[in-house]
Amino acid sequence: MNDAFSDALRSAPRIAAVIPCYNEALAIAQVVAEFRTALPEAEIHVFDNASTDDTAAIARACGAQVTYVALPGKGNVARRMFADVEADIYVMVDGDATYDLGELRLLVDTLIEGNLDMVVGSRQDDGHDVQTYRAGHRFGNRLLTGAVAALFGGRLTDMLSGLRVFSRRYAKSFPAVSKGFEIETELTVHALELRMPFAELPVRYRSRLEGSHSKLSTYRDGWRILKTICKLFVSERPLLFFSAIAAVLAVGSVIGAVPLGMTYLETGLVPRLPTAVLLTGTMLSAMLAFVCGIVLHTVTIGRQEAKRLRYLAIPGVRHPQPAERP
Repeated sequence: MNDAFSDALRSAPRIAAVIPCYNEALAIAQVVAEFRTALPEAEIHVFDNASTDDTAAIARACGAQVTYVALPGKGNVARRMFADVEADIYVMVDGDATYDLGELRLLVDTLIEGNLDMVVGSRQDDGHDVQTYRAGHRFGNRLLTGAVAALFGGRLTDMLSGLRVFSRRYAKSFPAVSKGFEIETELTVHALELRMPFAELPVRYRSRLEGSHSKLSTYRDGWRILKTICKLFVSERPLLFFSAIAAVLAVGSVIGAVPLGMTYLETGLVPRLPTAVLLTGTMLSAMLAFVCGIVLHTVTIGRQEAKRLRYLAIPGVRHPQPAERP
């Protein structure tokens, strides 16, 4: 083997396809085949989330490496994927064959050329079936994506997409907490909080294969995602959250104190003592909420600095670690 070819082989980024699956026996073979066509150099890892059908056996027969994940939920699968798989680039996609993988090379090249940390495949309905991307799901996605954009910044249009490409430094600095489908929200907020460079490209979104059924529940999973956004708002923006509470309490206390103050100036008496005590307690609660916000803001800054230092310790996709090469 000549030196130029050896150097090129060593410098080529290792790409890993990571596919979370739960009862996708009808679709997993097609997903693996499309991956092999689009990215033949990629190692394909299927993470079987305690399926009750032949998903694992079919994936293994197709040549994929299969990992069994007992804890239910896509968030638990994502935690295992990023922990167990070693690569320079991670391509995550749902195993239901709804994402057209023909443009995967473009997504990966965009990540490499821009030295980015995340590329999101924004779903574009193929128009073959009105149920492919239902109006309720579209509205919910816009609502939740808008809420995250308002709270954390960013210009994503499809925060809940299941097709994403990540750099190694993203994957190895991501402290996954979520258990289920709300993991997409956490993935997005992690990139926004660390101000990682990212991009969004359109991908064709297809109907599910005949006989295959979606695992999503519009209202249940939407409620979970909304709760996750609220939790992340409290944990990542505590000063804003508690300042808002303090402002509401303070304004309410002042409004309630005005008539009491006027009565006291006119008569020198406080005829509604319980009300006065309540308003005093409300004002003290406002002050306490503001102090809590300041303290938790300091804690949040420390956590963000720790995650940022971990992120900076890992080279980007343009500078893979030669020591990790075989």
